[in-house]
Amino acid sequence: MRMLISFGSLFLSVTLLQLSSGGVGPLDALTGLSAGFSNGQVGFLGSAHFFGFFIGCWWAPRLMGTVGHSRAYASFTALGAIGLAAHVLVTDPAFWAIFRIASGICVAGCYTVIEAWLQAKVTNETRGRAMASYRVADMGASFAAQFMIGALANLETYIAYNILTILCCASLLPLTLTKIKQPLTPATMRLRPMLAWQASPLAVAGVLVAALSSASFRMVGPIYGQEVGLAANQIGYFLAAFVAGGAVAQYPIGWLADKYDRRWVLIGLSIAAIATCALTVASAQMGTTAVMWSAALFGLTTFPVYSVATAHAHDFATADQRVELSAALVFFYAVGAIAAPYTTSILIAAFGPSALFTFISMGHVTLVVFGLSRMRVRAAPEKRTRYVYAPRTSFVIGRLLGRSRDPSQKE
Repeated sequence: MRMLISFGSLFLSVTLLQLSSGGVGPLDALTGLSAGFSNGQVGFLGSAHFFGFFIGCWWAPRLMGTVGHSRAYASFTALGAIGLAAHVLVTDPAFWAIFRIASGICVAGCYTVIEAWLQAKVTNETRGRAMASYRVADMGASFAAQFMIGALANLETYIAYNILTILCCASLLPLTLTKIKQPLTPATMRLRPMLAWQASPLAVAGVLVAALSSASFRMVGPIYGQEVGLAANQIGYFLAAFVAGGAVAQYPIGWLADKYDRRWVLIGLSIAAIATCALTVASAQMGTTAVMWSAALFGLTTFPVYSVATAHAHDFATADQRVELSAALVFFYAVGAIAAPYTTSILIAAFGPSALFTFISMGHVTLVVFGLSRMRVRAAPEKRTRYVYAPRTSFVIGRLLGRSRDPSQKE
């Protein structure tokens, strides 16, 4: 309880930030489609968000080093609030893409500050509980944000975006008013993407496929939902089912990844993902309940791919490489997430809603083939790190997860 009180302000900021950022993508999609945006334009908004996310991941550690944690967080929050509030000034996809870049920078920047702050304050004794609480706050708020979508979509546009803006601004208060002493700014790490490829080409491929699956579904899922006849509030449940499936999968998949060869776990997840893609397409003709269950199964089979891939990469890394390796893997995730929403939205426009899951399943087919080929190149490592749920939130997340993967690693 004392630990929760100590970190309560950080977890409350995470919750409010996730409620705001988790709702803007689906709201943009539904509002944009009703305003006459094309599928490609809506998908481009999702890609713009992840482009901003990449910028924020790179910029945030440097801004923290210049102005400190609190001022950096305030700057990123202000940028995100401006991006949200500006939606009501003009209804144009080009301008909205710029606004989404601002929102993406805000998300990455704020998470970087919060995770750097957590890393500076946790101890060996509190790390496990702090990470569990952080995961609950983040995923719980992400789940709740999906249920907001239906309510927001039924409101006037300016009211809906004002609510998200208020939540974004509110996330500033707990952190800036906390009595917790601002920590020293950590040294800015080098970003070495090739470190991930050198450690494990299969892990890089897994991260890219995870980005293809998650970013496409979360940003383009509302288009798919409308195409198959879901109402606005049902689209919120559809996306929430995906998040719920991903949350439920963490423990059993983590157990499998610690017990068996992680390459086989990745291959098994991809085979299951291919099957759930086919099931999701078929469920469009089976009624709303079938569509919701298929979304949950899709989340269960695709959401853990990133964490399993990163665990596999860390099996080939030394303790002093873990921070930069985590950053490199987030880099590849951001690259895949930038490309995925626009590509899948164009495919839906050309070939219909089933193209979303056809494209995702092709990515998983590629991962299965590449995984089997990599198993012929080298054997599985004799010693493995612990499986850890790995958020795709910032380049500094590796600092927070370091001792969770390797108990012998020094603070």
